[in-house]
Amino acid sequence: MSSSFLAALPEVELHPGKPPILHVDAPGDAPAWAADNREALRGQVAQHGALLVRGLGLRAAEQVGAVFRGLGGEPMEDREAFAPRQVHGPGLYSSSTWPANQPMCMHHELSYRLEFPGLMLFACLSAPGQGGATAVADAERVLEALPAALTERFEREGWLLTRSYNDEIGASLTESFGTDDHAAIERYCRDHAIDFTWEPDGSLRTRQHRDAVVRHPVTGRRCWFNQIAFLNEWTLAPEVREYLVDVYGEDGLPFNTRFGDGSPIGEDVVQLINATYEDHTRREPWQAGDLLLVDNVRTAHSREAFTGEREVLVAMAEPQRSAERRRTPEGGRR
Repeated sequence: MSSSFLAALPEVELHPGKPPILHVDAPGDAPAWAADNREALRGQVAQHGALLVRGLGLRAAEQVGAVFRGLGGEPMEDREAFAPRQVHGPGLYSSSTWPANQPMCMHHELSYRLEFPGLMLFACLSAPGQGGATAVADAERVLEALPAALTERFEREGWLLTRSYNDEIGASLTESFGTDDHAAIERYCRDHAIDFTWEPDGSLRTRQHRDAVVRHPVTGRRCWFNQIAFLNEWTLAPEVREYLVDVYGEDGLPFNTRFGDGSPIGEDVVQLINATYEDHTRREPWQAGDLLLVDNVRTAHSREAFTGEREVLVAMAEPQRSAERRRTPEGGRR
């Protein structure tokens, strides 16, 4: 890393309970500034796991897309999405559509995919009235803080994600797979170690077996890396869960997670995971124009409940494919 790049940036502010924050004077050309300072900014992300850059004055989607490309290269397409997103440009998306009064708890983006982003990029165009922070948590520390017996079981067995696609809840087939063509979806599932079943009504159910603990691609350190708690039925608001179970049945929930051997994950386990995340959460309210960079393997992120209008754009970059990922048997159909 060039020391000249590091010298060009102000000192990063470190405060308990907050992500690292870098205050900068708004440059005339934010994309050029980001590209010029890429090495120094990425160095801070490597050191801290996340970095909030304040003062860039980001205001438009085209500008944000250029900044993202300067920092992360060509973005990834969003595939296997669990909730819809609006598309603002190639690889540039809105944050996931999710009720404002319901938090999205800590998770690692697309950690259920065989190929997942190593870097997440966020930009705030409009800050909410209250709440709505994209908070972060260190996955190494979370792994250390969870009970050893629990993490050893997940490390030994992995975890299962089950999904049921319908036209009412969550991402549609087209939003998740980029197509509604059954043959193309089947090819995708086989190529990405996803078991699939077409139901008599034409809906799709899938199962995928993934690792819960992975090694960071650069440091080699073990990280708690999954969406076990976020996509579990017990993280849903009680009234939402009751409604979904009543309408679709326990096996027809839009998404749910299990232990790797197929056993249900109890409410107590989900609460423990979420409580451990909260103990290690760092948060800072969004301000319009902010930029947030997150190492997606080392650092989990969440979206807190909010009021008012909130517009945050997202890109995923630097795809990773871990050799430790488990593969399910070849997908089949009925």
